[in-house]
Amino acid sequence: MAVPFSYSIRNLWTRKITSMLTAAGMALVTFVFAAVLMLAEGLEKTLVDTGSPENVIVLRGSAETEVSSVIDRESAQVIAVQPETAQGPQGDSLAAMETLVLVTLPKATTGTPTNVVVRGVGPRSMDLRPRLNIIAGRNIRPGSREVIAGRSAAKSIQGGSIGSTLKFALSEWKIVGLFDSGGSAFDSEVWADSDQLMSAFRRNSFSAVVMKVPGREPFQDLKRRLESDPRLSVQVQREVDFYRGQSEVMAAFIRILGLAMTLFFSVGAILGAMVTMYTAVANRTHEIGTLRALGFPRTGVLLAFLTESALLGLFGGSIGVLAGSTLQLITISTMNWETFSELAFGFTLTAPIAAYSLAFSLSMGLLGGFLPAWRAAHLKIVDALRES
Repeated sequence: MAVPFSYSIRNLWTRKITSMLTAAGMALVTFVFAAVLMLAEGLEKTLVDTGSPENVIVLRGSAETEVSSVIDRESAQVIAVQPETAQGPQGDSLAAMETLVLVTLPKATTGTPTNVVVRGVGPRSMDLRPRLNIIAGRNIRPGSREVIAGRSAAKSIQGGSIGSTLKFALSEWKIVGLFDSGGSAFDSEVWADSDQLMSAFRRNSFSAVVMKVPGREPFQDLKRRLESDPRLSVQVQREVDFYRGQSEVMAAFIRILGLAMTLFFSVGAILGAMVTMYTAVANRTHEIGTLRALGFPRTGVLLAFLTESALLGLFGGSIGVLAGSTLQLITISTMNWETFSELAFGFTLTAPIAAYSLAFSLSMGLLGGFLPAWRAAHLKIVDALRES
């Protein structure tokens, strides 16, 4: 015979203040837990969304990032005209030879130096990124020392508005437009004409070749041919896979550090739940004896007290997840460990993260309530009824 569920609800309501304080502690820990997962998810989403599933990126064979990759002009031309590359309306290849450099610019808020990625782009670069749109001003003119700034980059650097001039590579670059790429890493970049950028930095090579290659079989054929070509020393990846790999190290670090802190704080929440439930057992000894005398088994009493602690955990977890969801309104910036440049991204709450957070808070409630529930279930009936 099980103790009615309403019994557990009534007892929590009777001890409103104690229950709320215990739930608040669990809510705080759950909030931290959810925030860590949301931060790592936001970082991964920002970088993965940067790539297009139909785009292929070609880098130097030993390069781990675009910044460290070097592809000479002759090799880039060979790569760009492969038969698997999709064709544009005019019959030209949908491919772009791009150059990435890091420049140091002052932050908008503090004036301290920060690294910003400047991407040298070609005529087809925007066509390969359909999510990217000019939201103010216009696009750069080929052959000019003009730039367009990503939404996040424009906010984070001094002089990031249209009409302002950025100074790097002993040159002045006028901002003629702002663009939005839907929250991808491109929003933290500044784009310039590739030939002009290479001229300013006295380079004669590109960083990567990006091209549109729809379909799995054409991609496999292209990858096999280019990577086995003795004239080229390149690696071929789907753009989404490349950017996913860029996020793995940093996201893993955030998760490990954050979860270690969360587990440390969770000990306090578990102890709080344990104290609350032990107090409930001590105050209800006579009541527990009555339940046992009425025929409720030990397992019924055990489950009743475990239900109370589980409800505390779920209530606190729900508050923590709800509070964590408000973090999606915040955008933060940090250094991208792969490129050592500023990267803006936000917190992202997903259904699995909400489920993991609630499961975590439920676990805290059950762990905190198990020993008190065990003690309540094993009280001797006679001794319990003698308690006043």
